[in-house]
Amino acid sequence: MIRFLKCVMTWLLAGSALASVVPAHAATLVVGGKNFTEQLLLAEITSQYLRSRGYTVESRSGLGSVLMRSALENRQLDIVWDYTGTALIVYNRIHEKLDPQTAYRRVRDLDKPRGLVWLKPSALNNTYALAMPRKRAERDGIRTISQLAAKIRQDDPHKRHWFAMDAEFANRPDGLRPLQALYDLRLRRSDVKQMDSGLVYTALHNDQAMFGLVYTTDGRIKGFGITVLDDDLGFFPAYNATPVVRRDVLDQHPELAKQLDALSAQINSEVMSEMNKRVDIDEESISAVAADFLRTHALP
Repeated sequence: MIRFLKCVMTWLLAGSALASVVPAHAATLVVGGKNFTEQLLLAEITSQYLRSRGYTVESRSGLGSVLMRSALENRQLDIVWDYTGTALIVYNRIHEKLDPQTAYRRVRDLDKPRGLVWLKPSALNNTYALAMPRKRAERDGIRTISQLAAKIRQDDPHKRHWFAMDAEFANRPDGLRPLQALYDLRLRRSDVKQMDSGLVYTALHNDQAMFGLVYTTDGRIKGFGITVLDDDLGFFPAYNATPVVRRDVLDQHPELAKQLDALSAQINSEVMSEMNKRVDIDEESISAVAADFLRTHALP
């Protein structure tokens, strides 16, 4: 029920944010955020930090990826945190495999003519991953996706190998089928169980699936006893979270880039995973977790 109410609040935020986004003014910085816990945290941390440095800040969180991007391009937002993988695949339709540094440089260069500046990327990589219930992974000695695929090939062909995932990944051209091809992951159609992405974690927690598709910084990985498998053949692209700011905004605020780069340097996957857990599992408020982060990290 608590998670349902959180989802309802997120939808309400998205609707109200779309209706209330207004053009940004030089005197006010408008910080945008997407509609899931990690993005709500990043937007809140950024807003609290900049207010503490004397900026007037408005927050417009709860947006979908495409809506947030459109608002940034249309000068309705000034600052967002976006992901290199999202920019490559969703905004620019680039599906070639790139290492994290090349991916960052590619999206930075593509956005430069659009007046959007990708500042220094954080060490937060919220990419896809395959994961197993921890006890099952330890029992079978599985640490990598290759080992998982080998285990499935060696098993009795009539044994069920439940794979829990969301419908989007099952059907996208860079999703299930190329993953199976790269790792020789032999699954029957009936082995693939499509469900809401949040239910994947519950299925793994309850040992109702052999493995599932997760996001690497989701707090439920730590809270639910789930083991993330090493993507040893490098199938999943990097999704490094990075501050993206309009060029004219940086020109108006000479210290802003330095300040946001310093903030980005303090954020990594482990730190974010713990903050996500505090919100989603421990039910702490986003504002309280953000404030605690800023109290415990030295920033200029």
